[in-house]
Amino acid sequence: MKRNSLPSFSISLWLLFTAVMLQAVESAKGKYAHMLFNELFEDYSNALRPVEDTDKVLNVTLQITLSQIKDMDERNQILSTYLWIRQSWYDAYLKWDKDKYDGLDSIRIPSNLVWRPDIVLYNKADDDFSEPVNTNVVLRYDGKITWDAPAITKSSCVVDVSYFPFDSQQCNLTFGSWTYNGNQVDIINSLDSGDLSDFIEDVEWEIHGMPAVKNVITYGCCSEPYPDVTFTLILKRKSSFYIFNLLLPCILISFLAPLGFYLPADSGEKVSLGVTVLLALTVFQLMVAEIMPPSENIPLIGKYYIATMTMITASTALTIIIMNLHHCGSEAKPVPQWARVLILGYMSKIFFVYDVGENCTSAKREKEEERKLEGDDGCQRRHKEVRSHPSNRNDDSDLKEKLNGNLNKNYGVRGEKVREAVNCCSCYKMLIKNTEYIANCVRDHKANRAKGVEWKKVAKVMDRFFMWVFFIMVFFMSVLVIGKAA
Repeated sequence: MKRNSLPSFSISLWLLFTAVMLQAVESAKGKYAHMLFNELFEDYSNALRPVEDTDKVLNVTLQITLSQIKDMDERNQILSTYLWIRQSWYDAYLKWDKDKYDGLDSIRIPSNLVWRPDIVLYNKADDDFSEPVNTNVVLRYDGKITWDAPAITKSSCVVDVSYFPFDSQQCNLTFGSWTYNGNQVDIINSLDSGDLSDFIEDVEWEIHGMPAVKNVITYGCCSEPYPDVTFTLILKRKSSFYIFNLLLPCILISFLAPLGFYLPADSGEKVSLGVTVLLALTVFQLMVAEIMPPSENIPLIGKYYIATMTMITASTALTIIIMNLHHCGSEAKPVPQWARVLILGYMSKIFFVYDVGENCTSAKREKEEERKLEGDDGCQRRHKEVRSHPSNRNDDSDLKEKLNGNLNKNYGVRGEKVREAVNCCSCYKMLIKNTEYIANCVRDHKANRAKGVEWKKVAKVMDRFFMWVFFIMVFFMSVLVIGKAA
């Protein structure tokens, strides 16, 4: 037991000795850090550019890391991003010999104690003009200062919504010194593009790159050059949300418009369906108008809405005209010959339009019944014509005389009975006249009714024709929108 306890005891002593030594080293470093800080900032001023020669240019290296896209306000054309801004430069008055300070090669101090370049975002669109976040800077023994500061920036971005919701945007982030010209402070981009390694994926936008370009501009106010670094953020919109919430409902609603021509004219819902569809599309159009900026560039989905609403307005107007044709009664003029040949002759066969009240299954049966009825009416008509002929009237008078003679000869009927027979024949003639009058009235009624039936069939053929025309228009408009977006 004693042999086993000796190694464990020695290990414990070793760990305790190591901890004490580390604490002593940290204490020593802390002591040298305080000493270094006091000596460096004894006569240091952060108000002046830290160069030994005032004619010498101070180089500032800039690196941008994009962490997150917070918002893209298309209506106000403002891009909100969360950035990590790293700036590094050399301060000629903050150097030391690390061997004198026990190998201390870097310290971390508040950034407001040292001189900082006044690099700002040129196209800033924020109302808050506060100073950068006062984070610590890392100061190395050779005078290099590295300042990492997070920032939530709002920059102006020219948004082109011509192909919304299948659009791509390019937003610039331009950084440069506000007061120092290129002869005093020069900006160097450390990378050819922004750093996207820590980017948090956005739900609406895809990042396709962030190239960086250095520009040297001479403004009209000054003769000195002013350098800046422009980071171009290339964004591609994820269109799935807008397809399922704005585009697909519009396509489905637009396919309802041609179905208004298929509704029966007697239902009374043809015009109300078109108005309802028009109101629904107006609601979606207002939703898109609230998102988009009030510019001259009309988005693709807005053009599709306007075209669909125009088509629905035209279909509603045509429905009203066709309804007037359908309700043409007996007082209307007959169907013109060209309309009877073109519409009732050819178009009705092309669009499979039968007579009013017919359908595919019962058309033949009803036609056969109508032919039978027409045959019976023909027999009755010929019977009436035979009766109304003048020769038939002479036969009736001869028949009366023969009847009176036979009655006097054979049966010796008295004069009163002969007069009763003559009165019966006159009643028979009156009955024939009344029957002919009724038949003429029925014939005129059937002719007027046939005239109204022809107009109803014309309206039905035109309904079917415009239904297919508008179906084709809706289909091609939808294909055109999707193809143009692709």
